[in-house]
Parts: sequence; structure tokens; C-alpha cells
Amino acid sequence: MAGHSKWANIKHRKGAADAKRGKVFAKLSREVTIAAKLGGADPDLNPRLRLILLKCRGASMPKDNIDRAIAKGTGAGADGANFEDLTYEIFGPGGVAILAEISTDNRNRTASDIRSYVTKSGGNLATAGAVTRLFQKKGQIVVARENAAEDDLMELALESGAEDFRSEPEGFTIITGPDEFEGVLKAIEEKEIETELAEISQIPDLTAPVDEATAKSLSILLEKIEDHDDVSAIYHNAEFPESEGGDED
Repeated sequence: MAGHSKWANIKHRKGAADAKRGKVFAKLSREVTIAAKLGGADPDLNPRLRLILLKCRGASMPKDNIDRAIAKGTGAGADGANFEDLTYEIFGPGGVAILAEISTDNRNRTASDIRSYVTKSGGNLATAGAVTRLFQKKGQIVVARENAAEDDLMELALESGAEDFRSEPEGFTIITGPDEFEGVLKAIEEKEIETELAEISQIPDLTAPVDEATAKSLSILLEKIEDHDDVSAIYHNAEFPESEGGDED
């Protein structure tokens, strides 16, 4: 992904999270509850919960909220609903590729909602594999330039198992395989280096530049999908104009 686009997306995403913090916390609580229900309350034994707790930390979610969500998933009063994990593959306005990761207890309800959003935007749901083949699942750790010396960070990242280290005007992006992500992140955290972003993500092989008009309609679609209660993560390959900024999970 182009450097300026990624950093603009990070800033936009943080701003959006601040503006709707209550909604963000509610969605994260739901994800924590589902993860705890499926895999237990111990993050050391539940990789899914570990990754979601990283997202909670990035959103500055209070520990009390997290503890309540875990208790809801594992306690005697735990919701008896059975959740199903799905990935929706979408071509949005301008042919932009979109992946939406879903955890739902009602597949038909979720499918109807997402299909409605996509159709109204002028996009369409893609056939299985048409969009996923355009992305690679990778760990992604982003560090602002003022938070680390480039040579030291690069040496640390590569020695701890990173696949790639990218230097950009705003800072550094470290790419890992999914299995190496936690080890690399732990090495960085042990050096007390602050990160802007640390997550397992779907990274596009190529980006799709969009003009201002397309960016506006695409932003509306992405926001509607992201706000849906059943959507746990959304990824796209759009390269927004500098003035627009994109949203990406």
C-alpha cells in the first residue's frame, strides 16, 4: 500500500475511533465475548482472544470493559447463541476490492444487510476467491519515525522474525507472517517502542487509486459495513486522495 495512503488511513481511523468511542467499545466487547466463549478466558491459551485484546489496547478500551466482556463469554450467564465466522468478498465503487470479516449468529440477517449496503453503493458481492486472492494475510506493525532509530528497529525486527521492513517518510512498517507476528511485536514492546498499529491484517498486493467522487461513495459504504454489529474487521485496497482519507481495519 502506498505510504501516504496507509498513514492517512491510520490517522483517519484513529480520528473515527475517537469520534465514536462508545460504538467502538461495544463492537470490541462483542468480539471479546465471542472469543472467550469459543476459546476460553486465558489469552495464553486463546490466540483469537490475544489478537482482539491487542485491538482493545489500541483503542484504549478500559480494562473493566474487557473483564466484563470475558465474563459474559465464559460465565454461567453466557449467551447461548452459536456464532459463525464468515468473510464477505465485495467489489465496491470504482472496482475497489473489499473484505469484511463477520461473526454472526444469524447468517441470513447479516447477508441481507451487507447485500443491501453494497447494492445501493453500486457495487456487488464477489464470487468466492475473487477478492481474497488480491490480499495476503500478514502481521503489520507500524512505528512512527520519532519513536525509534531506523537501523536499530530494522535489526530488531528482522532478527526477531520479520519478513520485511519498510522505511517511509512518516515512519516504519514491519511485515511478518501471521505465526511470527506475536514474537516480533513482543521484541519491539520489550524495547519499550511505541507502535501506531499492531495487528494481523489483510494486506492488498496492489492498491486501486480512486478519485474524489468515488472516494465519497466508497467511504459511505465502508462506514456502513464497519458499523454493522456483526462486522469484526474490514479491509480494502483503495488508495484515497490525500484530502479524503480512507477507513481500514
